[in-house]
Amino acid sequence: MTAIPADEACDDVRARANVLRLAVAQSLTGANAAVIFATGSIVGATLAPDTSLATLPISIYVVGIACGTLPTGAISRAFGRRTAFMIGAGCGALCGLIAAIAILRGSFALFCCATFLGGLYAAVAQSYRFAAADGASAAYRPKALSWVMAGGVFAGVLGPQLVQWTMDIWPPFVFAASFIAQTVVALVAMAVLAGVDAPPPPATSHADGRPLFAIARQPRFVAAALCGTVAYAMMNLLMTSAPLAMKFCGLTVSDSNFGIQWHVVAMYAPSFVTGTLIARFGAARVVACGLLLEALAAAIGHSGITAMHFWVTLIVVGLGWNFSFVGASALVLETHRPQERNKVQAFNDFLVFGMMAIGSFSSGQILTSYGWPMVTAIVFPPVALALIVLVLTARARREAAAA
Repeated sequence: MTAIPADEACDDVRARANVLRLAVAQSLTGANAAVIFATGSIVGATLAPDTSLATLPISIYVVGIACGTLPTGAISRAFGRRTAFMIGAGCGALCGLIAAIAILRGSFALFCCATFLGGLYAAVAQSYRFAAADGASAAYRPKALSWVMAGGVFAGVLGPQLVQWTMDIWPPFVFAASFIAQTVVALVAMAVLAGVDAPPPPATSHADGRPLFAIARQPRFVAAALCGTVAYAMMNLLMTSAPLAMKFCGLTVSDSNFGIQWHVVAMYAPSFVTGTLIARFGAARVVACGLLLEALAAAIGHSGITAMHFWVTLIVVGLGWNFSFVGASALVLETHRPQERNKVQAFNDFLVFGMMAIGSFSSGQILTSYGWPMVTAIVFPPVALALIVLVLTARARREAAAA
């Protein structure tokens, strides 16, 4: 790994304090995302002019993430990460408010605008994991990154429960109160993020770092970005489609809420140990384990359409996502120098969510035209490709080290 300058290498005391706040913010932001994923396709099916557009609001949410990644990096470089965090939380609050208005007015277009704002909020939240590593020692970085991700465990409980508690408060406008609650949660997150002790933007010019294209050409970066993209895209495909597929199979909203709840818990609970596993076995092995779990989840989903099949699929794909995505994020940290971090991290997230947005638009059409079995079958080829690239990159590194 590239050596870290002494002036930002060892402030683990500040890093630990930031990890706590960022983990809380991760849980609150994750709860907002869980509300969107638990309700987006169902509200979409109610408001959309065609059922095949039911998952479009979630696809728009993913587009929002993709569109927000590069501006998040630019704002962080110019004004510091905390400013970016506050802007993101503001977008989250607007998301809930506008979504509630859209449900009250029966406006599908307005609901899609709301989820786009939710995506911008999520784009900023993607930088929480990297912000936790700012100024931390090399030994503490994987743990800081994974502990922030662990904050999402609470999101798995809070988000679906917000939906369960509030969805019928405002009849006949199902889920309108859920999005009002989402706004409140985003405002609480804003208050938490205001206390993050983020280091000031580095006083460096673009000449102090390598060109982005040179960094992106590194085999390690290619492998990290590809694995992160596949991990997130395949998890998103199953998570986005599952609630609507469960509805098509005659299961209830409570069934889908239960599945999403435990899916989100499974996404983040392993983070308590993922950093330790990365330190012990290496990021590449952890990524490979995660990708294999995602393939296993697709196989389980392909084998049946009972509530238990959906629940186990969602739980296993959540576990796989954690190992593969956190591991891929740790690989990204190995590819850049400190002064390059904001642009490289933002570019990585742009690739991940840009590609995911492209795939997300087709999920509703695939589900309504070909059914749940086709959705699960699509997972296998991308996972196989990512594993092959990961293995080849690891082998090339070993051969270069031995030479």
